[in-house]
Amino acid sequence: MPNTHRETPDHAALRPQAVALRRAGLSRRQIRDRLGVPDAALTRLLEGEPPPEWTKRPNAKDDLRAKARELRREGRTYDQIVAELDVSKSSVSLWVRDLPKPRKSREALHQMSEARWAPHREARDRAIQQIRSEATAQIGEITDRELFLTGIGLYWSEGSKSKPHRRSERVTFINSDPGMIQVYLAWLALLGVEGRNLRFAVMVHESADVAAAERYWADLVGADVADFCKTTLKRHNPKTVRKNTGETYHGCLVIRVLQSADLYRRIEGWWYGIVLGAKRPA
Repeated sequence: MPNTHRETPDHAALRPQAVALRRAGLSRRQIRDRLGVPDAALTRLLEGEPPPEWTKRPNAKDDLRAKARELRREGRTYDQIVAELDVSKSSVSLWVRDLPKPRKSREALHQMSEARWAPHREARDRAIQQIRSEATAQIGEITDRELFLTGIGLYWSEGSKSKPHRRSERVTFINSDPGMIQVYLAWLALLGVEGRNLRFAVMVHESADVAAAERYWADLVGADVADFCKTTLKRHNPKTVRKNTGETYHGCLVIRVLQSADLYRRIEGWWYGIVLGAKRPA
């Protein structure tokens, strides 16, 4: 925009004086009184000349503003800056609103999601635990017949079975669930199978803590690791993404009953008896 004010001889003569006085540290009022010019004329005389530092009003929050902007550039949220500087959220917003909003890291987003869903998960877990507790109480103490029938179903679903193309009438049970192992051993004891006729072995991935797995199963069944048969190591396939890893992974326990052909035939017959007994008339 073109300058609409034409310089007069007085303006040309007074401007160097006004600028010199300004740079000497005088205020506008002091310069105006010394030169005897009105405010409007003085403004034109000092155009482009910054005021001296001492005339600027000090701001007690300048340091806080600078710190707030520094924290914002580091990726802090408004709430974090408020907590750090003990200032109002409106002040923080005024100081840093021109800065780009920081992008949250994947970890920060995950933490926010966890915090948001934590109450729902806790409520869900309490409900699940309540249902489990009520269901557990419904069972109570089981009779020998109930254990007898339970064991038959357990073996027929999880134990080894003879096939027409591969006859193998041996009682062998393999499982990774310690609860199933305990129920199965209680069932064998009910049937009169003695401990000296049992053989134990561990099957575990070679990438696991083999010694720890052996100790785990030995403690569960009350045996000595030295009395276990040779452990079978499963080869680790790097292409397979396994979920059963870590300290809770113990592999599987193999339980074999010696000279068990007759017992296997009885189990097979018991199962067929359950199938026939479960049929209901139409």
